[in-house]
Amino acid sequence: MSDSSKFSDAGERYYASLARNMVLGIMLVALTPLVLIVGLTGYYFETAYRHKIIENLTQLIEKHQQHINSFLNERLADIKFIADSYSYDQLSNEKFLRDTLSVLNRTYPDDFVDLGIVASNGDQIAYAGKFKLQNRNYAKADWFREAMKKEVYLSDVFPGVRRKPHFIVCVRKEVAGRQWLLRATVDFASFNSVVDQVHIGKTGSAFIVNRAGELQSGFRTKPAATVAMLPDGSGVKPRVLSGNKNFVFIRMPLKSGDWTLVYQQERSDAFSQIDRARRIALAIFFTGCLAIALVTLFISRRMVRKIERADREKELMNRQVIEAGKLASIGELAAGVAHEINNPVAIMVEEAGWMQDLLEEEEPGKCHNLDEFRRCLRQIRAQGERCKEITFKLLSFARKTDSTPHAIQLNDIIMEIWKLCEKRLQTANIQIRTSLDPDLPLVLASPSEMQQVFLNLINNAIDAIGEGGAIEIRTRLEGADTVVDIADTGRGIPGDFLERIFDPFFTTKPVGKGTGLGLSICYGILKKLGGNIQVESTAAEGTTFHVHIPAGTSGSLHPESLGRGSQSGEKTGCQ
Repeated sequence: MSDSSKFSDAGERYYASLARNMVLGIMLVALTPLVLIVGLTGYYFETAYRHKIIENLTQLIEKHQQHINSFLNERLADIKFIADSYSYDQLSNEKFLRDTLSVLNRTYPDDFVDLGIVASNGDQIAYAGKFKLQNRNYAKADWFREAMKKEVYLSDVFPGVRRKPHFIVCVRKEVAGRQWLLRATVDFASFNSVVDQVHIGKTGSAFIVNRAGELQSGFRTKPAATVAMLPDGSGVKPRVLSGNKNFVFIRMPLKSGDWTLVYQQERSDAFSQIDRARRIALAIFFTGCLAIALVTLFISRRMVRKIERADREKELMNRQVIEAGKLASIGELAAGVAHEINNPVAIMVEEAGWMQDLLEEEEPGKCHNLDEFRRCLRQIRAQGERCKEITFKLLSFARKTDSTPHAIQLNDIIMEIWKLCEKRLQTANIQIRTSLDPDLPLVLASPSEMQQVFLNLINNAIDAIGEGGAIEIRTRLEGADTVVDIADTGRGIPGDFLERIFDPFFTTKPVGKGTGLGLSICYGILKKLGGNIQVESTAAEGTTFHVHIPAGTSGSLHPESLGRGSQSGEKTGCQ
């Protein structure tokens, strides 16, 4: 791959990286507040809406709680009404008891299973119902012992001797010092149908437990709560239970806290509206992000294209500035070059005239001055080669700048520029000393641009010295950088000007003596290479410029791989 193609690839990678960084930057700036707003708004909305859903569920469950409590209280009130309205003698008559049960069943179909009169010793005195429970003794039954302690009593659900779940409603009465109970069995299926009405959504259902956590009703869906999660019966306030992350639990007290109505519903079902709203919001959010990304990509590409176009125009302008600097440098070199070419041309003309005179003196066929002719021809040839070399150097420098980077040896570039300035150095009686590192590695740069840099610096040094002085050029390695130092013994640069010397059109030379572009051109060329130029100056002592070309432009190039050129020692312009 050629150096120009490498340079082009590097430019393409730069603009691609610029476009990518621009897209990422704009996306970050645009999406960060959007994500924060959507996240915070969604969080607070979801939190508030969840509380609202729980409140609505709680209100619904409270209504069902009231309905279930009403069912139990009505059945208890009916039995208490019968116990208060009829005497023991009437109720202990089984026919009367059956008629009373029949009336209850007409009023509340299928709610009451049977009726019974139980004496204080537990013997059932009278019984009306479909089971054969006459003369049954309940002295050892838990419900009987609890019922004898209270005026009214509603037992837990239990299977009893009939092996079917049911619960008993009792009213304790006392006549002539004798206590007895009016007992009624409430149909479990009828009671469970009331509980089963608590059905919300697809999975919302309820069940009832006692203080021990035992089920007192059937269930539509299997209870997801455990006994440890259920309330201990203290207090009567509704409570939302937790313990299973997949379900929502709400509890309500029943039967003065002896029972608890537990409502359960899967969270995905209870909060389905929130999930639906979240999906819609996410769809809108990602659609917005996609739109922002597309617009950002479009804008970034347009901006990068404009930047690339501006960079190309800037590069063209820089080249024009460099060409203008070259023309100024050629103008400064013109007098010395003309004098340099004039001498060999004058010798060539003189030798040619002398040959003509000699030829006129000789007779045809007799050439006694053949050796002299040969000497003159050699002189003409040598001086012609000298003119050719001078004009070649001048034309090489003056030709259009090629900014394509090549592997070059800085020592060779320095020697070429020194040769080009040799006559001007002789005229000004300025010595030039070089100390060039022979092991200096090759660098990747434009030869014509580097010629421009060193020519500007050497010309500035000559102008600063005036007449009678010295310029010292050193090349060395400093860490990973290739460094060229150009020091002169001129008048130095005032401290107030040091910060401005690289500004375009700024010059310390008299009016008409400088364009103010030389150092600015040097600065631009080196910055483009990733290098740098620094200056040190002391008034009346001289100035030193340090040219740095970093390893990033030299890479792994080394003289042994591509050839090496170096010069060291002391040279003078007066030889």
